[in-house]
Amino acid sequence: MAQVKKWYALYTRPRWEKKVHNLLKNSGFESYCPLNRVTKQWSDRVKVVEEPLFRSYVFVQALPEEQTKVRMVDGVVNFVYWLGKPAIIKDKEIENIQRFLCEYEDVEVTPLAVQEGDKVVVTTGVMMDKVGVIKKITKHKVELVIEHLGYKLTASLPKSKVKKVKTI
Repeated sequence: MAQVKKWYALYTRPRWEKKVHNLLKNSGFESYCPLNRVTKQWSDRVKVVEEPLFRSYVFVQALPEEQTKVRMVDGVVNFVYWLGKPAIIKDKEIENIQRFLCEYEDVEVTPLAVQEGDKVVVTTGVMMDKVGVIKKITKHKVELVIEHLGYKLTASLPKSKVKKVKTI
């Protein structure tokens, strides 16, 4: 039976995310460097630039036996580990990041402090009918948690776009 390639998170040298992404692609790997569209204000102009969403992180799709080859790519520090093994990122989580970034700009990334909260379902948008747990609610923000990375994506989302799931 043929093995299936899995997504892994990699630590990169600081500010090498885009370079590592290109080097991985040139080495024959499928790589993903999520880019966040951010509005920057200079004294003479305003410009939208693309910055890596996760500082010092890139995702790579590889077979377990290809991990040494991935580590040898210039700029790769190591795999992100979860419970003593390289963290496997679900295909669905990569897809969710891609969809999230297509819908929102100026996304904030902050380390996650796990908290219990209400179970909700998203009522509109690309995440429609997705069930999740609210980790924090502010006046205008809802947090979407990405498992296995220990980070959360935060975007302005009206509370009217989520509804509490009734528990039995």
